[in-house]
Amino acid sequence: MSDIVHVILSGGVGSRLWPLSRKSNPKQYLNLFKEGSLFGMTVLRNRSLCNKVMVVGNCDNYQLSKEVLDSQGVEYVDIVEATPRNTAAAIAFAAFAASPDDILVVTPSDHVIVGEDDYNTAIKMGIEKAREGYIITFGIKPTRPETGYGYIEYEGDKVLSFREKPNQDTAEDFIERGNFLWNSGMFCFRADTFLTELQQFEPKVYATALAAWQHQKAGRLDEALSKKIPSISVDYAVMERSKKIRVVATQFQWSDLGSFESLYDYLRSTGYTVDENGNMIIGSDIYTAFVGLKNTIVVYTDDALLFVQKEKSQDVKKVYNTLEKHQSKLID
Repeated sequence: MSDIVHVILSGGVGSRLWPLSRKSNPKQYLNLFKEGSLFGMTVLRNRSLCNKVMVVGNCDNYQLSKEVLDSQGVEYVDIVEATPRNTAAAIAFAAFAASPDDILVVTPSDHVIVGEDDYNTAIKMGIEKAREGYIITFGIKPTRPETGYGYIEYEGDKVLSFREKPNQDTAEDFIERGNFLWNSGMFCFRADTFLTELQQFEPKVYATALAAWQHQKAGRLDEALSKKIPSISVDYAVMERSKKIRVVATQFQWSDLGSFESLYDYLRSTGYTVDENGNMIIGSDIYTAFVGLKNTIVVYTDDALLFVQKEKSQDVKKVYNTLEKHQSKLID
């Protein structure tokens, strides 16, 4: 019998949630929620659906994953990347670590999902289609013309096209046309199906990732060999090119919490305090008054303060990039 393997991708730093999210403590491990961290919620969400767990993380955060999984009593396969090589390689490592006929359910570790029954139904549907040899992507019914997500154009379970993050006018057109889904970054497939397609479309990624995997030691990958792997997303490497792609249009509520705007919206939906003008404070109990401001988010940490207009929260990454350019310890 093949296993159903939950593959958790946990390599990002969440730069748009700086200063809460740092290299040493990325957003998926922040205990901002009543249920704990996003990583912990991801593990729990899939326990009844999968009988094995793999985590593909990096040398900066694998200990944080271990703390969560140990606290939940979960046995898992730990794959530790020496250097980030994007999602095509990360998923390839998981596929190499699995048996060829295992079904991999690949999820990011930093998403919020509401609607357990709808989620379970979607994943089970994806697993059945994966058994038939398809590569499944999960699409989210859009609730607004969002410019921060990629889109999937679809008809039934067929993918007509993948679209990059659109501008506002294009996003509004997608919503009006009604046959577009947000790209969730969640996938399901047999391990051998994925590797066959990766080898066909990106033979260099396949060969260099395999070489790095063959020299891994207890799941830890060699840095020199890893640096030879082209850094390519799984969307570009496989999803946009394979003829085996199918989509499951999901019914659950979803957010990637990729910005303070989406974090604000989620926290507010759970009863988090805002003032009469929609202003929110995160990270401090210090009395803070807002005069003449609306929809402003103030983020306190021990070493940094961020003031951001909710609608401009995608621009927080520019602050992170500037600090990174100057090798600031504020991002570590």
